[in-house]
Amino acid sequence: MTNKKNMNTFSHVPPGFRFHPTDEELVDYYLRKKINSRTIELDVIRDVDLYKIEPWDLQDLCRLGTEEQNDWYFFSHKDKKYPTGSRTNRATAAGFWKATGRDKAIYSKHELVGMRKTLVFYKGRAPNGLKSDWIMHEYRLETDENATTTQAS
Repeated sequence: MTNKKNMNTFSHVPPGFRFHPTDEELVDYYLRKKINSRTIELDVIRDVDLYKIEPWDLQDLCRLGTEEQNDWYFFSHKDKKYPTGSRTNRATAAGFWKATGRDKAIYSKHELVGMRKTLVFYKGRAPNGLKSDWIMHEYRLETDENATTTQAS
């Protein structure tokens, strides 16, 4: 049986395929290859405009195969709040992603390769948004190359 929900899935992954990369693999392999326009052998991470989509819609866009998933992986460019500023716009039509806690350092062979920021989705507008159960980890390389990949769960 095929329905519209399954039309956006990555159907080319084999049955039973599970994608559970480590923080180091996400940053030092997938993100580094992505920003350097190098081929990733298995195309399992979608390009998504995170700020034009709600977290609950990521499930269908980023699903791998037909197995149940609790984590979805995607690449997204940062949206600047102001054209000349450094602040990031993390708002969607229904709410906003708010950073929480400290960024976590990611190491590969004792070398700092990236950072992981944790964000929580709030419905509505700041400062009166309602906290949801949606959590996202935003990854960035610790180099001059500014790129971010994210994971929502």
